[in-house]
Amino acid sequence: MHPAPNQNNVLGSDNDHMLSSVYENVSSEFHQINELISSQISSRAELVETIGKYITEAGGKRLRPLLVLLTSKALNYEGKKHVKLATVIEFLHTATLLHDDVVDDSSLRRGKITANSKWSNAASVLVGDFLYSRAFELMVDIGSLPIMGVLSRATNIIAEGEVLQLSNLGNLNLSEEKYREIIRCKTALLFEAATHAAALLSKPDETEKPLLDDLRKFGLHFGVAYQLIDDWLDYAGDSATMGKNTGDDLAEGKMTLPLILALQNATERERACLSNAIKNRSASEATRVVEIVNHSGALELTRKSAMEEIQRARDTLRHVEPSIHKRHLEILTEYSLKRLS
Repeated sequence: MHPAPNQNNVLGSDNDHMLSSVYENVSSEFHQINELISSQISSRAELVETIGKYITEAGGKRLRPLLVLLTSKALNYEGKKHVKLATVIEFLHTATLLHDDVVDDSSLRRGKITANSKWSNAASVLVGDFLYSRAFELMVDIGSLPIMGVLSRATNIIAEGEVLQLSNLGNLNLSEEKYREIIRCKTALLFEAATHAAALLSKPDETEKPLLDDLRKFGLHFGVAYQLIDDWLDYAGDSATMGKNTGDDLAEGKMTLPLILALQNATERERACLSNAIKNRSASEATRVVEIVNHSGALELTRKSAMEEIQRARDTLRHVEPSIHKRHLEILTEYSLKRLS
């Protein structure tokens, strides 16, 4: 029912094609994930199933469940619970997207009408709650208290990250350090939870803690880089590629790293322009804001920060035994680098 994420609806750009072999290597597991998703969004409430199918079939690369599969296979896991774990991660991610779009009053995601715009905010929130509950049911089926601990803590911290971001909308004094904490909580934690939980599933032995910690850090650094690259693309990228209009974050009052750095390095006149745009939450000055951000050197600094996080992610793999699956984790970091080119 759900197309595997290595098909044309996902791998549409030249950069994306480098991921083809990665997805092909776990294609059978992804088909199992798709079947499990389909069965788990079944509900007596017809709207739950309708919205569930709409959002889960919306496309996307499903990088978080992919990380679960690759991590477990890189550690020679031979069971079947990694499919359930990957589905849990996908459900948690999808639930956060539904809630995010309501909070942000978003009308488009990946170039498609959001569920809250197509149905209602209330329906989106409730279906998001349904997916959270389904995810925790699957966690019980997996039967690992350490994994449940990782995932329950992650969902709690992600919620805190959302609140931190909300409370800092339009905050002209937001520091880079505070912003990094927000994206660590809001975005990177689920990547970290994906690799950490997969490692725990594969290597439950206490003696493997250093290796587990390395793979946990891989997800964390990969996730931070992923968000920083999105920040960079919002000012340097193609809006068609992003599936969103450049300057959407500005219109929502969100402070991202390029904007934070631009405020620090801008002239007095440029800072006044940026301040007005942020305070008014207006995209009408987006073109001028993009010019100022580019002129300030903020984009290059953001790009450098993302590259440093990617290198940190690559460094964490040094103790993982060589295999095609480890190589595919490395390819994901190379793919991230190409997004910056």
